[in-house]
Amino acid sequence: MTTDNDERVRDRPSHERHLPAGSAADGPYALDIDPKRAGWDRSSLRVVELRPGGVHTLVTGESEWIILPLTGGCTVHTSGEIFELLGRESVFSGVSDFVYVPRDAHAQISSGAGGRFALAGAKCERRLPARYGPAPEVPVELRGAGNCSRQVNNFAAADTFDCDRLIAVEVLTPGGNWSSYPPHKHDEYRPGAESVLEEIYYFEIEENRGRPGLGYHRVSPSRPGGTDVLAEVRSGDAVLIPDGWHGPSIAAPGHTLYYLNVMAGPGEQREWLISDHPDHGWIRDTWPAQPVDPRLPLHGLSGTSGLSGQEAPR
Repeated sequence: MTTDNDERVRDRPSHERHLPAGSAADGPYALDIDPKRAGWDRSSLRVVELRPGGVHTLVTGESEWIILPLTGGCTVHTSGEIFELLGRESVFSGVSDFVYVPRDAHAQISSGAGGRFALAGAKCERRLPARYGPAPEVPVELRGAGNCSRQVNNFAAADTFDCDRLIAVEVLTPGGNWSSYPPHKHDEYRPGAESVLEEIYYFEIEENRGRPGLGYHRVSPSRPGGTDVLAEVRSGDAVLIPDGWHGPSIAAPGHTLYYLNVMAGPGEQREWLISDHPDHGWIRDTWPAQPVDPRLPLHGLSGTSGLSGQEAPR
């Protein structure tokens, strides 16, 4: 069955699914992706930059949101509660605490020292309570092996933090490595095997010797006329993935690659079920014989949950 959303997605040129830094800025947001801009139904991502003493008010509307510090810390007032976020120096320095804000609410974000904050959202039905997510409780996994090693901060994965629709994780890939590999997709409903999820990738790349880095990201079609992206990505870029085999994400040597994944879908169950690309899934069988990259974990992590080289390719 073809839906209105399918038609909107097909009408959007693939080159518009790579959004270079600044190209999706709007008002107070350095990045503002909502369902209307993306041409889909649920997933949103905003990045707000606050000067020292800055304040921003988020009106949640029909979406649930997570406020995640990228740099700096902040105070969040919402639903009659006050949450203090310690945050972090950068996405490369450690895991951050975060706040969940429900739909039909307001949240005031203030930062004495200033900072940059990701607002990850998803249209939802249930109104859950506002909550604080402590950094030490974020499950951290080391996935893959060899030059497919990467670190996944599962702060709002489907099985780690309760949301109605929203799924969000962070991935850090050491320089020279591949992540989001083998390529995988989640654009077809197959009970118990694959879920339908819209996905946003937001990238940051660690500088080295004062020089900016770069990475590459690939999305290949899973159906005729589907999403087809091969992009050089830099800090502040985003990629929209309504469908298709996504991966690899490639980190240039000498530069750690970070990306924030934001997902949501129409399924009754909030779950992340994927299918590997049939030409590349065999790579998993090589991982047990290889060590995990010794550069991982990238920082001291009290929440590290161990290795999962045979699990998902994120």
